[in-house]
Amino acid sequence: MQARFEKYELIFKQASGTSRGVLKTKTTYFIHLDDEGLKSVGEAALFRGLSADDVPNYEEKLQEVCDNIETYANDYHESLKDFPSIVFGLEQAFSRMQNGSSICFENSFSKGGLGIPINGLIWMGDEAFILEQIEAKLNQGFRCLKMKIGSIAFDKELAILHSLRKRFTLEQLEIRVDANGAFAPTDALNYLERLNELDLHSIEQPIQQGQWGAMAKLCEQSPLDIALDEELIGIYDLDEKTRLLAHIRPQYIILKPALVGGFQSCDEWISLAESQGISWWITSALESNVGLEAIAQYTASKNTDRYQGLGTGQLFTNNKPSNLEIFHAALWQNRKN
Repeated sequence: MQARFEKYELIFKQASGTSRGVLKTKTTYFIHLDDEGLKSVGEAALFRGLSADDVPNYEEKLQEVCDNIETYANDYHESLKDFPSIVFGLEQAFSRMQNGSSICFENSFSKGGLGIPINGLIWMGDEAFILEQIEAKLNQGFRCLKMKIGSIAFDKELAILHSLRKRFTLEQLEIRVDANGAFAPTDALNYLERLNELDLHSIEQPIQQGQWGAMAKLCEQSPLDIALDEELIGIYDLDEKTRLLAHIRPQYIILKPALVGGFQSCDEWISLAESQGISWWITSALESNVGLEAIAQYTASKNTDRYQGLGTGQLFTNNKPSNLEIFHAALWQNRKN
C-alpha cells in the first residue's frame, strides 16, 4: 500500500467572520491511498488556530505517516491520538478503501433516501450583514438557526434575536447561539439570563475552554442550556473524557470529528454522554466535501432527529465535486427525485 498527501487551499465565496478573525481561505489536506490500483481518499481537516494538532511539524508528521502507512494502519487511533485531524483522514481513507467506493458509512442517507435536518449558520459581522443572512436562511426554509455572537455590541445582538423571536415562536423556529468563549466568567451568567428570555435552544461555549470549575458552575446555574464545543478539543483519553463530563455536567456536547479525533472518538463521547443523560449533535468544521460526506454518513448512522451542523459544504468556490446538496433545509446525498 502506498500513501501520499495533498495540500489544498479552500477559497471562501464570501469572507466569513468568526471569533478567530475573518476567514478568506482555509488550508486542508487529503490523504490518498493506493493498494495495487484500489484507490481512496480521506481529508485530514486541520483547522489553523483551533485544532490541537496545529503544530509547526504537522506536514512533516503527515509525510512520515504516508511513508510508513502500513505500520500506522494497524494502530493509528492510538499512535496518532495527538494528531486528531490525521486520524480523521485515515478513518475515511481506510473505510472508503474497505468499501471499494466513496462511501464511508452505507445507510439510507448515502443511498439518497434520507435527508439530515440541519441548522442555518449565521456568521459574525455587522448588523446589516447578520440581518441579511437571517432573511436568506428563513427564505430557504430553515427552521433552526445558529447565530454566532460576540462580534458586535451584546445589546444589538440581543435586539436582533428579540426581533426574530417576535416573528417566530419557539415551535416555529429553533434558535441556537454560539459565543465561541466570548464571555468573561464573571459576566457570563448575566448574559445567559438575558438570552434565556428569548426562548433560545442553547448556547455553545459561553466562556473560554479549560475553565472546568467556572463552566461547571455556569451549567449548574444557567437557565439557558449550555453546549460544550471547543471544551472537547485536546481531550483524548477515555478517563479524561469521563472526568470532564462528570465535572462540568453540560446539557449538550457538540462533536466535530476532525477536532476530537475522528469517528471512533465520537463514539466514545456519545456513549459517555448518553450514560450521563447528556445530549449531543454533530457539526462539520469547514471541511471540503470529502470530509463532509463522511461526517454526514456517520451522522445518519446514529439515527438522531436533532438538527445537525452540516451546512458548510457550499461555502467554497473550489470545493471538491460532490453529490451532496441542501434541499428543504436538509442535507442530502444522491437525492432521489
